[in-house]
Amino acid sequence: MNHGTITKHPYGVTADGTSVDAYTLTNATGISVEILTYGGIIAAIHTPDRGGEMANIALGFDNLADYEAKSPYFGCITGRFANRIANGKFSLDGEAYTLATNDGTNHLHGGLVGFNKQVWQAQEVARENGVGVALSYSSADGEEGYPGTLDVMVTYTLTDNDALTIDYMATTDKATVVNLTNHSLFNLAGEGSGTIENHILMLNADRYTPSNDNQIPTGELAPVDGTPFDFRLPKALAPGQRSNHEQIVWAHGYDHNFVINRPNDTALVLTARVYEPGSGRILEVWTTEPGVQLYTGNFLDATLVGTSGRIYRQSDGFALETQHFPDSPNQPNFPSTVLRPGETYQTTTVLRFAAI
Repeated sequence: MNHGTITKHPYGVTADGTSVDAYTLTNATGISVEILTYGGIIAAIHTPDRGGEMANIALGFDNLADYEAKSPYFGCITGRFANRIANGKFSLDGEAYTLATNDGTNHLHGGLVGFNKQVWQAQEVARENGVGVALSYSSADGEEGYPGTLDVMVTYTLTDNDALTIDYMATTDKATVVNLTNHSLFNLAGEGSGTIENHILMLNADRYTPSNDNQIPTGELAPVDGTPFDFRLPKALAPGQRSNHEQIVWAHGYDHNFVINRPNDTALVLTARVYEPGSGRILEVWTTEPGVQLYTGNFLDATLVGTSGRIYRQSDGFALETQHFPDSPNQPNFPSTVLRPGETYQTTTVLRFAAI
């Protein structure tokens, strides 16, 4: 039986006057997740360490104005297309589409006003083993240059077995491309507590997608063996982040897509496990997606003050963004991100929390 609770409170008003709410999901063991209707942002995740002490492990802000004006995608839903599309261009069914170039010459995370900057409609969800909130948004045909009206629902469910399930669903009335993820950055020692370089990471991936010096995949599915990208056995992040490997130098750390080892296209598989020795906290990531982007907070530059009132510096957080591969619309050998009328885009990612 579910013993979780949902509380809702006003979080603020956007610059254009739209009200934003915060939903706090709390499960039977005391873990809590705060979710904003602005951007579908996960603003906080409180989990216990090995001694039962609670701490927020998700990077973010303590006010709406900073999320609007300053956020480097903390905790948000990214779309219509997470990650990069080269030169902001792709073709679909013989028609060329042009998107905003908001990352140098690349299109990034849905453009200038992506899903991260929209206010979503929310509905509370009660399930037998958890509590949640379902967020919905209708993206109009042509929004940010994408074809088709895309109706999206993202449901966050916090279960009594200490997992946050994120279910993504979308339909379209015209052929389009879709790639949704959540862009949470974590520090398992506690948000604002310093570097994540001592975190121990396991990634269930034999291959990754190398990028050029503009962070666009070359199309190769390269073996991780003998490189800083080999996390098949658990190891600390620090050595690889300091590597002189060309890929690491270009990205200023890890900002790379890994090809998840999976038995078939739809299975929910263990993708990553992260352990923080000081606190004993563990984060497991499970997903139905084909890829995951490891990002180590390379562009945090001590200009942002987080929820705790402390500044965020480079490598103070990590992300594991479950996804289809970057630039997939321009890479015919990558898994397709095309969604057509009558089809349903459906993916699931699960974050499991523990401590030892």
